[in-house]
Amino acid sequence: MHKTLSKDAYGGVHGKDYVPYVSEGSRSGGNVAILIIGILLAALFAASTAYSGMKSGLTVAAGIPGSIIGSGFIAIFAKQKGILGKNLVQGMSSGGESIASGVIFLLPAVLLIGADVTFIEGAIVAIGGVLFGMGVSSLVYKNLIVEEHGNLMFPESMAISETLVASEGAGDSMKYMGIGFAVSGVITVITGSFLNVANNLISYVNERFYKWKLEIEVNPLLLGIGFIVGIDVSLTMFAGSILANFAIMPLISYFAEFAGPGASIWNAPDVPISTMQVNHIASSYVKYIGAGMMLSGGLIGAIKLIPTIVVAVKETLGAKKSEGGSNESSLASILLIVGIVIGFVAGFLVSGGNIVMAIVGAFLALLLSLLFVIVSGRLTGTIGTSNLPVSGMTIASLVIVTLIFVIFRWTSMENNKTLLLFGTFIVTAISVAGGYAQSQKVTFIIGGKRSEMDKYFAIAGIVGVVVVVGVIRLLSNQLSLTGDNVPFALPQANLISTLTAGIMSGDLPWHMIIVGIVMGIVLFMLKLPIMTVAIGFYLPIATTSIILVGAIVRLFIEKTAKNAQEREAKVANGISLSSGLVAGGSIIGLVGIILQVLGVIKGFAPTGFLASNTMAYILLAALIIFTIWPLLMTKVKNSSQ
Repeated sequence: MHKTLSKDAYGGVHGKDYVPYVSEGSRSGGNVAILIIGILLAALFAASTAYSGMKSGLTVAAGIPGSIIGSGFIAIFAKQKGILGKNLVQGMSSGGESIASGVIFLLPAVLLIGADVTFIEGAIVAIGGVLFGMGVSSLVYKNLIVEEHGNLMFPESMAISETLVASEGAGDSMKYMGIGFAVSGVITVITGSFLNVANNLISYVNERFYKWKLEIEVNPLLLGIGFIVGIDVSLTMFAGSILANFAIMPLISYFAEFAGPGASIWNAPDVPISTMQVNHIASSYVKYIGAGMMLSGGLIGAIKLIPTIVVAVKETLGAKKSEGGSNESSLASILLIVGIVIGFVAGFLVSGGNIVMAIVGAFLALLLSLLFVIVSGRLTGTIGTSNLPVSGMTIASLVIVTLIFVIFRWTSMENNKTLLLFGTFIVTAISVAGGYAQSQKVTFIIGGKRSEMDKYFAIAGIVGVVVVVGVIRLLSNQLSLTGDNVPFALPQANLISTLTAGIMSGDLPWHMIIVGIVMGIVLFMLKLPIMTVAIGFYLPIATTSIILVGAIVRLFIEKTAKNAQEREAKVANGISLSSGLVAGGSIIGLVGIILQVLGVIKGFAPTGFLASNTMAYILLAALIIFTIWPLLMTKVKNSSQ
């Protein structure tokens, strides 16, 4: 099929007058093969996003890679379903990824406060969030998708739609994803949990006079993320790391030298302040300044959303009743009612028999979810899911719920665990709402059945919950580790656990938190992206530096193009290859950990030359070369056509 999307897909007509890409014949894209492919990809992207998100604090939207991978499988197993089947598969991919993008913010925080969470506890609150988020989003479907057609542009939905229409060229994309997966897999096996025979950390630490740290982790997963997010985001994040490691850290170390002989680190009484090393400064002081920056960024982001909230609620309440038919509205009502019931059941399950806490917590979770789900859907139509401020909305919600808990004097660790589980419901609903709205907009543009996407997306969401909660349970021993050089950075979960536990106990290091808040306000006044700088400030510089390398690789690839068409082709192939790097690093890394837990393999500690910076430099050079070289080769193919 050589048709293209009509210009009406981007606006110019009312939504009810838009003629979709597939306007004749059967609108059904589903069958058993499509369902199985969708479930496999939902599980793949849920596991991959959970692993990479906990590792770096960043996630990658699954709609486009899901449509590319799905196209390949559908061409083999369900060719007769064509673009409608591919649409369902991309929706299921987004469903699995959106679960992970929310749950990893909250559920690991339970482990970080010293509590534990069972699979049943995690699964029931997340499934409740999935169904409630879908139910509310489905009720406002007509307003967001149809009535606002052309006003809300849904940029990522349109990109996915264009990808689906051009999916006859998916063979090249699959090839580049395969290259990325192979490169990432090999390096991960050598340096990660499988063998761990070679050092992948370039490290320079100065403990004298002007204390600082510069590190680069040779991690293909993170390099792939850097390529995808681009130079602006990567450079802004790295600026936060430079500020933390080359300004704030040396400043704290300078004043620490004047400390008296009895002064010790506030959370490590056995370590004198005057003898603090770089890692002590980073974990006990710089980290909390970064937490304050993230807190101010989240709250400022939530405050900025107030006009959007007002508009969204007004337009939703004023919207005419859906003309989609009783089947659509009844399914939305079922999802909503089941989500509400599960919300209250979860409240009683996690509140330890405290009926008042269960009712208050469930009511707050449902009310805040209702509010921010509507906002999430509208923001997805404006900026897409990749830039959706899920963390900001979640932080604002948790501050409200935490203050209510403090008023009721529910401040024990078990009460904090209950609070975080209610938060898991909220963040899942918010995150799922974005993925759902994005997938339904694609369905509207392509011409699939709305009710069919509802069913397939709900299945993908439940699969995503099972996988993500299972991954978190599997990694629980590693996620609960604290201190230096932990395997997972968990920036959002660390912030949330620090924030809620600190408010409840009153033990937060408020001086550092307030300094971070003030820095965040200054960034806001300078019109700089607070959360992006704050995450770079908070994350290890080893993480942000390799992300920047990935962005520089993309910039280099763009500069080698002779014209706009060639540049677009190279970047598209680069994003496919980078998606393979992310998937390979995530999946192979996760498999390695599973095999270690089962005792099938045992990693080795690199020694001698293999443990040196030189070894890491060699791996970095190999990673860059094997990323750039296939993309440079596309120039020959394009120029010869």
